[in-house]
Amino acid sequence: MAWRMPAETAPHERTWMAFPREGLTLGDTDAQRTAGYETWTAVARAVAEFEPVTMLVDPTETARARRLLGDHATLLETPVDEFWMRDHGPTFVVDDERPGVLGAVDWIFNGWGAPDWAQWRLSAAHARTVAAHLGAELVSSVLVNEGGGIHVDGEGTVLLTDTVQLDPRRNPFADRSRVEAEMARTLGTTTAIWLPRGLTRDYDDMGTNGHVDIVATFATPGRVLLHAQQDAGHPDHAVMPEIRAALAEATDAAGRRLEIVDLPAPAALRDEEGFVDWSYVNHLVVNGGVIACGFGDPVADDRARGILADVYPGRRVVTVDARELFARGGGIHCITQQQPVTAVAP
Repeated sequence: MAWRMPAETAPHERTWMAFPREGLTLGDTDAQRTAGYETWTAVARAVAEFEPVTMLVDPTETARARRLLGDHATLLETPVDEFWMRDHGPTFVVDDERPGVLGAVDWIFNGWGAPDWAQWRLSAAHARTVAAHLGAELVSSVLVNEGGGIHVDGEGTVLLTDTVQLDPRRNPFADRSRVEAEMARTLGTTTAIWLPRGLTRDYDDMGTNGHVDIVATFATPGRVLLHAQQDAGHPDHAVMPEIRAALAEATDAAGRRLEIVDLPAPAALRDEEGFVDWSYVNHLVVNGGVIACGFGDPVADDRARGILADVYPGRRVVTVDARELFARGGGIHCITQQQPVTAVAP
């Protein structure tokens, strides 16, 4: 077996999501809960314009999911506690030597380092649930990892973060070589580019400790989109040069130096909880489109749409207001997971 994770820009069979359920992440008030349901639904409806959506739904939320989603998603009932599908769900891989075979990597999920507040034990089973539903081959991993902690170019390169895969709350005995060997086995990568850290807000109690999918992503092999905080009043203004330097010094699996394309942050610096981590990097590429994060900033949102349209030519960019997602610790990429099309044997 030679598993390989295709680039997000490769054709998709569908997108997977998990529907919210009541609890800490969704919010304490009716207004917060309503906003959460509406935002997850808005993302699903936007994705469904381009490709099918399958939504994992806790039985307690099935009626609400049917009412809000209508025919925009296929529902699959299963126990749910957390609903950041990118992280607790499977990472899909293909085997180029066996056309038509789909693999589902089952990382160990412990709620981003087993913090006291996290409710994750039900959703930790989702990779196995989805693999069984699809008839995919389960690729079991001993690594504690989340899908938001990796980005691949589909040609052998993976972006990682020291503070995620080497987090002692996740993998206390891991080192870079062990992580890279596991990425090679499960994702087919041969070159790892390690970023030193993530964005400042991501180190709060309800953060992920530095997920890469809010910082940098491959637009194409050899070309990276990078979050840019241009306001010196935000702590990420000092963080980003260190991350940029790591990318500028790296070479990918093909031996190329990376072209770096900036995605400037919106103008807002703070919300009620502190400095924001609002990032346009946390978009989802879909068949024929891009689902982009919006932040109620017409100038910055429009600028981001233009950059995304330029680096993903031929795709229609659709913006969905992501502020309610970021208030809960993530963005559009974090709540979605693409299932690639598997090649059919001739």
